[in-house]
Amino acid sequence: MSIKFKEIISTKEEFEQFRSFIGQPSQRAANKVISFIDQHCRDFISKSPFLSLSTSNSEGQCDVSPRGDSPGFVTVLDDQHLFIPERPGNRRMDSVENIITNPNIGLLFFIPGLGETLRINGKAYICRDPELLEMNTVNGRVPLFGILVEVEECFAHCAKAFIRSELWNPDSWLAKENLPSVPQMLVAHAKIPNVTADQVAKDLQEGYKSRLY
Repeated sequence: MSIKFKEIISTKEEFEQFRSFIGQPSQRAANKVISFIDQHCRDFISKSPFLSLSTSNSEGQCDVSPRGDSPGFVTVLDDQHLFIPERPGNRRMDSVENIITNPNIGLLFFIPGLGETLRINGKAYICRDPELLEMNTVNGRVPLFGILVEVEECFAHCAKAFIRSELWNPDSWLAKENLPSVPQMLVAHAKIPNVTADQVAKDLQEGYKSRLY
């Protein structure tokens, strides 16, 4: 870190001192982790239309990307495995490349309107099982592959972040004209000559209409 900041905690000894200041988790928080997908987790996953998928490469460089579809788009195969179909995206394949070199994965499942989330950690594999892919056909289009997750940890996460952020409260949302312009952001970042924000916006909208599956 080139910039100097005060009170950086970077060693195990410093963390232990910090832990004594923060305190220990409650018995409920400490014991809530299970190592399999029980009926409660199955129910949560079946009602979730969106998740964040966290991976890292062999050097520890991290990436988080969104996955979303109709509620229950993630298939629970058994108590230890689930399958996430891969829909068309930008073809960067950041998550896939990370999984190839480092299978550790973290998932965070959301249900709109519910503050609590479901966290699942485990090992991930790129899977092209024909039967699983066929099961996830949408609009006649079969996904090219999916992510198979071998579950190691499952646990609920409390709603405090959602309460503080008011994420599900429409009254807290910005007016459309005050939202960031992603087309302008992409033009500034990609630096492609002779491409305007209006062109990017049109291309994005076309993709949203015709290239979801």
